[in-house]
Amino acid sequence: MIVKMKDGTTEASLNAFKQFLKDKGFETKNASSGETIVLGIIGDTKSLDESQLYTFDDVYDVIRIQSPFKQASRTFKKDDTKIAIKDDIVIGGESSVLMAGPCSVENPEQMDTVAKFLSKKGVKILRGGAYKPRTSPYTFQGLGLEGLKLLKETGDRYHMAVVSEIPSVDLLETFEQYVDIIQIGARNMQNFHLLKALGRTDKPILLKRGLASTIEEWLMSAEYIINAGNPNVILMERGIRTFEPYTRNTLDLSAVLAVKERSHLPVLVDPSHASGKWQMIESLSKAALAVGADGLMVEVHHNPQEALSDGAQSLKLDTFETAYDAWVSLSKTLGRPLQ
Repeated sequence: MIVKMKDGTTEASLNAFKQFLKDKGFETKNASSGETIVLGIIGDTKSLDESQLYTFDDVYDVIRIQSPFKQASRTFKKDDTKIAIKDDIVIGGESSVLMAGPCSVENPEQMDTVAKFLSKKGVKILRGGAYKPRTSPYTFQGLGLEGLKLLKETGDRYHMAVVSEIPSVDLLETFEQYVDIIQIGARNMQNFHLLKALGRTDKPILLKRGLASTIEEWLMSAEYIINAGNPNVILMERGIRTFEPYTRNTLDLSAVLAVKERSHLPVLVDPSHASGKWQMIESLSKAALAVGADGLMVEVHHNPQEALSDGAQSLKLDTFETAYDAWVSLSKTLGRPLQ
């Protein structure tokens, strides 16, 4: 539920209204825009009689939010959320963002080669998996803490922010120490215990859509994080499971438009996991930018044939260079230059 207050509402009047709601068991969140005072009422408002709110002289309008994801809803916050990473990166702003790097952190040579190349091209966010939740227990599971340390060292060397996937709550303190953005993988999208824990950190959270999750389920997962205290949520469409076996997943570009309509949160696209085929990444990325995605995440490896995971969906350095130049050109044309 959202309450708009009248112009000229005094602080004393506003505090009295907030205390009234608190006494009834509701929290309030300031959702004001400009000079307009707007309060979001957090909690199960089904039992709250809106006519009772109009007994306060300074209440101008009361709006019920029908969507279950109240704080992630665009009704709750009309302006797009912008998330600052370090000093010079903004996700959800007037430009598009690019995250790139190998699927897995493998060794110092690999990380240095890829990061050095990407940084020279202007990429500011380095991705890399240290803990790798895999379908098979017999495949490479990542280097763990050693991988996180190597990722951070490489990022620091080339002045890049770093993002990596967290598999469980017990690793939160470690991730807070080594990464700039904490990623929640598709298989953990509805790990509600983990979502609530990540709501208590101040690190931005990159929330990937689940393998077979609806858009509403995806946004409800974001709601868990926001409701627990962390508003810095970045959504990522990475393809969903359908009946089509040719690609690894099916990239749902309509989800970008749907999320933009229903939520104020930034949304990125991962064409690597969506397709599973490096040959499709350049074109799918162009399509993602064209429909209004706030950025991309792509996998890059200097020697995909020897990659310990997902080599088939990783761009080689020269292939990335060609694709990157095309993305830069398109993003300028669209009025949202790639950063």
